Order: sequence, then C-alpha cells, then structure tokens
Amino acid sequence: MPLMNRVALVTGASRGIGREIALTLASAGARVAISYRSNKLAAQKVVNQLKALRAEAWMMESDVTNPSSVKQLIESAIQRFGRLDILVNNVGDFEWKPVFETTLEEWHAVLASNLFSAFYGSKYALAQMRRQRWGRIINLGSVGADRAFGQAKISAYAAAKAALVAFSRSLALEEACYGITVNVVNPPVIDDPELALEEAQRMKDTRYPVGRPPTSQDIAEVVKFFATSQAAFVTGQVINVTGGWMP
Repeated sequence: MPLMNRVALVTGASRGIGREIALTLASAGARVAISYRSNKLAAQKVVNQLKALRAEAWMMESDVTNPSSVKQLIESAIQRFGRLDILVNNVGDFEWKPVFETTLEEWHAVLASNLFSAFYGSKYALAQMRRQRWGRIINLGSVGADRAFGQAKISAYAAAKAALVAFSRSLALEEACYGITVNVVNPPVIDDPELALEEAQRMKDTRYPVGRPPTSQDIAEVVKFFATSQAAFVTGQVINVTGGWMP
C-alpha cells in the first residue's frame, strides 16, 4: 500500500469528491481525518466507511473560512494521529450570479471558501510537515483555472480558483527544500458526484472525448498519485482531469 501509515486530512469530506478522496486514500493505507461544516451525520457515515476499509479514521467540525477554526482542526488532527503527511484542501463553495448582482458579502464568501481556506490549511500544516521533512499539499481547483479561464456569472469562483493555482505554485517553490510538494487537481463539472466509476464506464457522454461522464473517483485517483512518495519530484503542477475536454 503506497500510503501505509501516512496521515491525511481531507477538508469537506462528508460528501462528493471529498468523500471519494478520503476513501481512496484510506484504501491506499492512509489514516484519514476529515472535516465537515454542518452535516455531522453524513461525516459519521464516511468515518464508518473508512473504518470498514480497516483505516483509522477521525472527524471534526470546522469552518475552513475561519483561521482559528482551521488552526484548531490542524492541531487536533496532529494531536490525534501524531503527525500530518497529506493535506487535501477540497472545500470550495460555488455561486451563479453576475457581478452586477453580487453583494460584497457573497464575493468575499466565495473567495474565503475557495482561496483563503487553502491558505489557512497550508499555513498551519507547514510546521509539522517541515519537522517531518515530508509533506503533500493538494489543492482542488477547477477546470481551466491554470489558464484563468473566465465564465459569465461565476466571476468570484473563477478568480479564486485562478488565484489558488498561483498560490500553489508559489508555495511549491517555497517548500520544496523541506520535502513538501504542492500540486493542484482541476476537476470538471461533475453532474453526479456519487456516480460510481463502474457505472460511468457503461454510460455515454459526448461532451468528453473519452466518451463517458466524469466521476469523483477519477479525481481521487489523481489526488492519490500526488500524495505518494512516487510523486516526490512533482511539485507546482496542475492536472486537468477532464477526459480530454481541456487537455
């Protein structure tokens, strides 16, 4: 198992892509901590699924847009497991609204969820990762974020994800000498985050050159690669997981 005894923290892992990432890392041998904002029941279900995989699992409520809450989350995870090897910044709220109709509060909320949360998590995880001389920070972007690919009615989201790429590349350069890598995984729009890969492989979707719809597992497998020792020489990179739609 490539992640045996590694400790991973996945934010916003009570459902969707975050849930699949947590399960995939656990299947690779990692001990997994997850955070959730409000749905404790769903988070507990994920913890039970992780334990069914014979993984050590733990969960904690956290508002990742609040720096003190993130600091407590990171410190608690380290206290619980004794180390922290992998941080997956998965949280990112989305809002369809043109700039003219967007309030200041809405704009700041989207940036806080998608950009500031990754800064907070990374900042508070770095001390432990530096002590270990080993760490993996994996940020979830959005398709086209590395090209600052804009789209009408999602200006705050697009701006935050493009900034997340720049932040990740900068952080990768700063932390490479400590054995810490920082990379970005850009998922496409996933219509059904709970769709199983086996089922997707039997479906047709002409939007994607590979001919089928994307799944959360497609994203999780790339995250797993970035988390392994085999990816030690890969940092500051962005992968668009889009089935060829945006290579």
